Amino acid sequence: MVRVPFRAAADRVRRRLGRIARPSSRSRTAARTPAAAPGDLAAAGRGPGRHPYLRALGMLAVVVLGAWLGLLAVGSIRMPVGPMDTTMTLRPSLTGGSKINVSPLGALELDSHIAPLRLDVDVDRLDPERSQALVDQPERFSNLQDEVTRDVAAGTRELAVRSCVAVVSGAAALGLVVYRRPRRALAAGGLALTLLAASGVSAYATWNPKSVLEPKFSGLLSSAPSLVGDARSIVTEFDIYQRELARLVTNVTKLYDATSTLPVYQPDPGTIRVLHVSDIHLNPAAWHIIASLVEQYEIDVIVDSGDTMDHGSAAENGFLDPIRDLGAPYVWVRGNHDSRGTQEYLEKFRNVRVLDDGAAVNVGGLRIAGTGDASFTPDRTGPGSNKEAARLEGMRLATALRDQERAGTPADIAVAHDPNTARETDGTVPLVLSGHYHRRINEQLKLGTRLKVEGSTGGGGLRAVQNEKPEKVHASVLYMDRSTRRLQAWDEITLGGLGLTTAEVSRHLPEENLKKDAPGSPPPSPSSPSSSASPAPSPGRSSGRPTPAP
Repeated sequence: MVRVPFRAAADRVRRRLGRIARPSSRSRTAARTPAAAPGDLAAAGRGPGRHPYLRALGMLAVVVLGAWLGLLAVGSIRMPVGPMDTTMTLRPSLTGGSKINVSPLGALELDSHIAPLRLDVDVDRLDPERSQALVDQPERFSNLQDEVTRDVAAGTRELAVRSCVAVVSGAAALGLVVYRRPRRALAAGGLALTLLAASGVSAYATWNPKSVLEPKFSGLLSSAPSLVGDARSIVTEFDIYQRELARLVTNVTKLYDATSTLPVYQPDPGTIRVLHVSDIHLNPAAWHIIASLVEQYEIDVIVDSGDTMDHGSAAENGFLDPIRDLGAPYVWVRGNHDSRGTQEYLEKFRNVRVLDDGAAVNVGGLRIAGTGDASFTPDRTGPGSNKEAARLEGMRLATALRDQERAGTPADIAVAHDPNTARETDGTVPLVLSGHYHRRINEQLKLGTRLKVEGSTGGGGLRAVQNEKPEKVHASVLYMDRSTRRLQAWDEITLGGLGLTTAEVSRHLPEENLKKDAPGSPPPSPSSPSSSASPAPSPGRSSGRPTPAP
């Protein structure tokens, strides 16, 4: 009487277990033995309804693990996004969102969506060809946002297809290994696809496009939030700015040539044209502007009166490389923001003549002497802004100029960064050039030397974006008589600062040339620039006068 219900219960348990896995002969024998029966009876008697839940949890674990392994194996794609090569991957996640890894700088995380999947984007590298195309064709920057959007959309679609294949394949493969039944494997693959589709719907429903405005930075990028504002304005405006200003110079110069109305002064082809620049302060736009002026005005020599750099560090030296391709000899003196290391780096350039301690060179048909600044501001070495130190340096330069004159090789132009240094050369040279003040000064000194202080050709440098109003960009073209090597006239070019597109070109004559070159005509005042709306003759065209003897 006791064994009949016992066997009936054992048969029911065996039938239920047979639905999960085919029982072996050993298990059937064990089921009939009194030793195994009590345990099976206990399991069956205490909770026969728990088995469906356990099977469901087991299936879910197989699906999740298989899908994850599938994503790891084949669930990523390599995708070009603008000028970058990226790798896009979906990862299981409890919080969702997106993570952009920029090795080795760090990463930024975006709360872009809520779903059990996270989008990882690894920026592998910048493609040299696509990056160079942006540099060569700056107009492409206006379409870059649309291009990136299209690339990301295409990558997302391809990633979605690849992920579907990955999760279905991974879940089905693991299901086949665990259950060893094709039907179970197909069920695992279908469930994986369903879970992925549900995750996609959740991500779409919770998508937050504004998350890019509130990123979370890590690694070296953790200092980025304080820079994002300035960087964003520079990126959106700067590349357009540097090309646009160079184009403005070209167009204003063409207008200058086509509508000549001031017959006060017309340089002939034998005139030596000197481009005076100063205080670039690491502004790369200056190189585009200088290159345009060299081409349009047929410049013979460029004179840079210093502060080309900002801190004079070795890391900044690469900024100077465009000087090699400006198309004219480059004469340079050290400013208070330029280090000895900067000077040594420039001395290696074939087209650069570095002047220091009163040394002189013959270049472009002129003899030019100069000296570096007495101080170095970034590390506070030297006397800093001490006027006495600047004057002492000027006295040494004046002594060198006198020695050269006694030797029969007088200088035509002297160059010093600080005007206080330049003033000490009065009476030893006809013309002295300087910078430092970021504003123009034209002054006839007591003993006859003309002092010309140039403004900032870099518009005060990139630090100028912190000011309320952009600092203007200044450069001057000096016309020197080839026979007398004296200043005949000069044009002042003034461009709007960062983000502005204004240009002004004004013609000036030395006082001693006003009566000589323009009898009976009202010339412009040397201290009052004429507007660019009243252009003067082109500096690159002959007036029909005979060319002075070389």
